[in-house]
This record gives sequence, structure tokens and C-alpha cells, in this order.
Amino acid sequence: MRTAPTILHLDMDAFYASAEQAAKPSLRGKAVIVGGLGPRGVVATCSYEARVFGVHSAMPMAQARRLAPNAAYLVPRFGLYRDISEQVMRLLRELSPLVEPLSLDEAFVDLEAGETAWDAESARLTGVKLRGDIRAVTGLTGSVGLAASKMLAKIASEQAKPDGLVLIEPGTERELLAPMSVRTLPGVGPATGDHLRRAGITTVGEIAEAGEDELVRLLGKAHGVALYAMALAHDVRPVVAERDTKSVSVEDTYDVDIHDRVRVRMEVQRLADRCVRRLRGAHLSGRTIVLKVRRYDFSTLTRSETLRGPTDDPAVVREAAARLLESVDTTGGVRLLGVGVSGLADYTQEDLFAQARTAAAAASAEELEHVEQEEAEETVEEPVPPAERRWHAGHDVRHAEFGHGWVQGSGLGRVTVRFETPGSLPGRVRTFRSDDPLLEGAEPLPLVERRGGDVGSPAGAPAAGGEG
Repeated sequence: MRTAPTILHLDMDAFYASAEQAAKPSLRGKAVIVGGLGPRGVVATCSYEARVFGVHSAMPMAQARRLAPNAAYLVPRFGLYRDISEQVMRLLRELSPLVEPLSLDEAFVDLEAGETAWDAESARLTGVKLRGDIRAVTGLTGSVGLAASKMLAKIASEQAKPDGLVLIEPGTERELLAPMSVRTLPGVGPATGDHLRRAGITTVGEIAEAGEDELVRLLGKAHGVALYAMALAHDVRPVVAERDTKSVSVEDTYDVDIHDRVRVRMEVQRLADRCVRRLRGAHLSGRTIVLKVRRYDFSTLTRSETLRGPTDDPAVVREAAARLLESVDTTGGVRLLGVGVSGLADYTQEDLFAQARTAAAAASAEELEHVEQEEAEETVEEPVPPAERRWHAGHDVRHAEFGHGWVQGSGLGRVTVRFETPGSLPGRVRTFRSDDPLLEGAEPLPLVERRGGDVGSPAGAPAAGGEG
């Protein structure tokens, strides 16, 4: 392990919720919950104000509504979150060539490789500057952990939340870890934690005292040896700059189980097209098509088919997914469907279209024509009939008279919009008919605007994310 705390772990604070608070002045300082809003939805992220009520990530949305009935409930806007993430990752890559993203809002950085830190003080100053740069560029806050290893840097960033910085000095690691719960260590989930608790081991210090032999007896050789090393603060994992994407996939969970076989086929076709769009967006192709089906009884089935070479042709992926569906019994109902592509490459094989056309067609010509018609209505950028327009809570809209706003709620032929921008004061609320021709969807506005060459947080409000 290193002798200086030059591994940095960045974790953005309540990322999705903070981005929504920065975009919507009326939500700053209030409970905000982002996730699926249907009966089976779950919480993706919630603001610190919502956590006071006991709401947390991965909680069923119905339970969150009972705990915090007056919170703002919003559908995720992943396009906005990806844009912000790219801005943050660019700042990290200015510090070092070795940046290991873990998700949109989390990454490790090897500061020593970038020669931006070589001892505790230089690492601390780099962390302070990074937090300031992130606030200036995005208007959001992030927590920074600095240590001599990845495990400890991540633990430090957790201690720093929200909107803080913690540096673990080399030589103090075991003393710091000793009183912590065994669940603090990577790889110790509820099952392993309960197993250790039954053996009388509840803290990291007790793991170290138990010894390697006892841990191997309790957990097996691989897990026991690894856990004992972590309890002694030994972690030699390097920061890996590029992680190869192993697969590209999309999936949907349905509020009501789907029983109609034709509807199931239509959904699989739609998911296949979404998957290909994501595949092409990453400039990739793949050889193996994977279908995932979760049935009414929560049993999950996967089926796969490997082609002769990589493809990014939507027709090939659609037909392969349809063939895979024929081997799955969906009689009792389907609650989740997914389509993925693995065996990825950065090129395509042009003659694959022919190989996908086999005698085992996924549906009759009449059904396929119906599917294509339904898909065209969903995916082609044409004016949508007013009666079918859907307004998702939190998404941006523009009104010809009142300008930019966001959807607070909709239903019964009405949509309620609050008109405000990231740099404005909290705006007024107005209600319209859902088919109002003057109201249309809009792209998100930048959270931070440049004025006179300077970069600052949204006007009139502090950067969102921290508890304050």
C-alpha cells in the first residue's frame, strides 16, 4: 500500500435530487425524491431533506410516499444527469490520467499518477480545489475522501458526506477501522454480516482479532482471506482508467402484469430498438442477444442467442429477441422485460442481416405490421396527437406565452406547470389542459450559466446537494 494518501474518491451528494434542486429554485431546501412513480417504483435518490423522514435509495416508492407525503416526487432525467457527470469526469481527468468511474456520480482518481499530489498536504489542497471547481462548473456539491488505498478513500468520502472532505493519514488506518461495523468493508452484505454476528463478530477490529484461520473457517478461503486483509487495512487494488463495457441492456418494469402475448412481443421489440440505440450511441456492436423475463411469481428467466459476428442492426436484434421469447412461457403474466447485447466489439459484420431471418419467425406478418405501427407511433419524431401526450413529473416544458417551466403533476386532462429556470427566483404555478397547443416538451437548461466570463452557482440560491 502507498505511503501517502494519493487515492481520491469522489461521491456527488444526493446526485439526482441535487441536480433537480439546482434546476428548480422552488425545490431548494425541500424534500425531493427521484425514482419510478408507478405502484412498483423505487427511490433512485432523495435529497437530504427527505432523508430526515427515513426515506432512502432503493426503498419502494409507496413506502416513501407514506413517510414523506409532502415531498416532491419526480421522474429521473438521465440525459441531464449524464451531461453533468461528463462535466465532473472532465475535471477529474485534468487531475490524472487514471480515473476509474464507478457510476455517473462516483469515481476513483490516482493523484500520484497525475503528479498532482505526493503527500498529505498536496492531496488535501487538490481535494479542496476539486470541490470548488465542481461547485463552480455544475452548481452541485461532492464529498471527497483521500487515503492510501481505494477502500479507505471510499470510507473517507462516506464520512465526509455531505459536502465535505476527509483525509486518512497513513498509519492511522487500523485505529480508524477498528470500531466500525463489519458492514463498512466491501463485500460484507446482510447475509455475511449476520453470519459474522452469530459468531460474535460485529466490528472490523473484531475481524482482525479473530484471525485469518477463523475467518476462513467461517466464510471460506477466498472470502475469509480477503476480509481479513481488509480488516488490517490492506488493499492494493490499482485505479483502473478504463473499464471494458461487457454488455449494453435496457429493461422496463410494468405497473400491471402483462398477460397479452401480442403486447409482450411488442414490448420486446420496443426494448430491442432502445437497446440498439444505446449500443450505437456507444459506437459498439455485439454478438450475443439476451432476453430477460421476470414473471408474475418473481421468477426470472434469461435466454440468449449468439450470432456469427457482431451487429448493431435493429432488425437483427429484434428478430433474435423475438425468437428467444418463443421459448419462454408468459401465460401467468410478465412484470419485467429486458433486452441486452453482449460480446461487444467496436465494429459490425455487414452480412448478419441474412442470418437472422430464419423459419422460426417471432410473429405473423399481420402481428409484425401491428408492432411496427405501434413502434412508429412511439419512436418517430412526429407531432403526437394531443389526447395521447404524457407529462412526466419533473420534466421540462415550454409554453409559448410563459416560457420555460417544469411539470409538477398531471392527470384528468390537466397538467400543472411551475415556470422557473435554474437562475431565477421560485416561479409561478399554472394549470393547463393537457392538450394545450401552446405547451410542449423542452430540453433541460444548464444548471450554471456563464456571465461575463465568470462561472457561478444558479442566481439567488446556494448550490444544491448538502444539508447546509
